[in-house]
Amino acid sequence: MKKTNISIVGSGNVATHLALAFRDAGCTIRQILSRTFDHAQQLAWRVDAIPTDRPDTLYTDIDVCLLCVGDDALYDLGLDLRLPDTLVLHTSGSTPASVLKHISPRYGVVWSPQTFVRDIAIDYSRLPLCIEGSTPKVEQEIEQLVSRVSRAVYHLDGEQRLHAHLAAVMVSNFVNAMNATAQQYMQSHGLDFEMLRPLAEQTLRKWDYGDLRAQQTGPARRGDQKTIDAQRRLLADQPQMLELYDMMTEIIQSQCNL
Repeated sequence: MKKTNISIVGSGNVATHLALAFRDAGCTIRQILSRTFDHAQQLAWRVDAIPTDRPDTLYTDIDVCLLCVGDDALYDLGLDLRLPDTLVLHTSGSTPASVLKHISPRYGVVWSPQTFVRDIAIDYSRLPLCIEGSTPKVEQEIEQLVSRVSRAVYHLDGEQRLHAHLAAVMVSNFVNAMNATAQQYMQSHGLDFEMLRPLAEQTLRKWDYGDLRAQQTGPARRGDQKTIDAQRRLLADQPQMLELYDMMTEIIQSQCNL
């Protein structure tokens, strides 16, 4: 199989993991472009690439260019870059693929509903990769590329990707924020948050049993009003947490038709 040459624009969490994933899949990472040269250099060193902080030095003879940057920056790149012979992909969950149409006629998206932290390892073979292409032929080309990395490839159009991104925010960002709130609450009362780890792990295992609403437990699910009232009193001096508690209690009871 011919070696695929890839350049990556960006040097953050997503750029780092995709650079490592495609390198491990046998691709050549030729160049890392970042606004901060030191950041480009750090990632380039890890994947044996050439660092640069100048867009005008981005190679034009590459097979694939991955734009791993923020949503606003994508629109700027869409105006500035020209790579007519390159497959150009962005990694945003909420930006339309068409933002790239002036860069190359072969453009698309490879987005993952995953939380990326630079130095936390990921099993790339199980990494869900959601793809979209400017044409069916381009989408097939993207699928062939990303299938080297992962077995979990999904074809999503722009609207489906928006919905998936929103759901991913709920599953990851919202849940982590709630866990961080619980961690702070435990610590403020001299309690070891680690004791809740088995609970969090068991809660995640409920995914294996289908309908998550059917797996719901707790005082809101049981309609245990005395416990709910007692817990609300504990939060009387923390209005933000009380508002969150009331909202989640209402959602659970609505889902369970209580």
